[in-house]
Amino acid sequence: MNVIIKPCINFIFSLGRAFCFLGEVLWCIISGRIRFGELLKQIYEQGLQSVVIIALTSLASGIVLALQGYVMMVRFGAKEYIAQLVALSLVRELSPVFTALIFSGKAGARIAAELGTMNVNDQMLATRTLGVDPIEFLVAPRMLACILVLPLLTVFSEIVGIAGGYYIGVHEANIPSSFYINQTLKSIRFVDFFSGFAKIIFFSGIVGWVCCYQGYSTKGGSLGVGKYTTNAVAYSYILVIVFNTILTKVILTLWE
Repeated sequence: MNVIIKPCINFIFSLGRAFCFLGEVLWCIISGRIRFGELLKQIYEQGLQSVVIIALTSLASGIVLALQGYVMMVRFGAKEYIAQLVALSLVRELSPVFTALIFSGKAGARIAAELGTMNVNDQMLATRTLGVDPIEFLVAPRMLACILVLPLLTVFSEIVGIAGGYYIGVHEANIPSSFYINQTLKSIRFVDFFSGFAKIIFFSGIVGWVCCYQGYSTKGGSLGVGKYTTNAVAYSYILVIVFNTILTKVILTLWE
């Protein structure tokens, strides 16, 4: 019986500590205790340094979507709908989810590793000794940067992915360029853009929270840094996929 009860109790306590940690970070942000110099540094490190890998992934996704769509739709004489397929797939689902997953694996892992290394090397303790709150100085800028950067990266991802689909639609499927652009613009309604954007706002909070908390909670020396960094990425992936399912159902129920 203890084998079942003890892990459940530990999980509840861990969840409670995670929510308390989230409350501290949010209060720090809401109360305006933000180190703008550190925030700008994190925006650069998390955002600009993730642009290339997200661009490559998005371009490949748009090209593959257009190629597969062309192969399927040409059988039914409906190749003109490739533009709608690519645009809606990217805006509503693929770009928010793929960008969040890639960001978790790159920037999220970096956040967890940095905070974890500082923790095991007692740098956070030294920060407290100097009278500086490590939540304010180290954690809040990283989490706020996640919330600001990830939506922008997603919009960039959507544009690049649609450009990849455009290339295939015009040069492989021989769809007129003006027609393809017109069909893309007509297919994306407010609810389509809003559903994807609402998801990525939620995902950005999840990724920032999970990665910062895992790094802040790291213990066990250098081995612990590796373990907690892996946990940060794995938990981020799981939560993004699970909440994507939940949010998709909620959005479709409310707006469709």
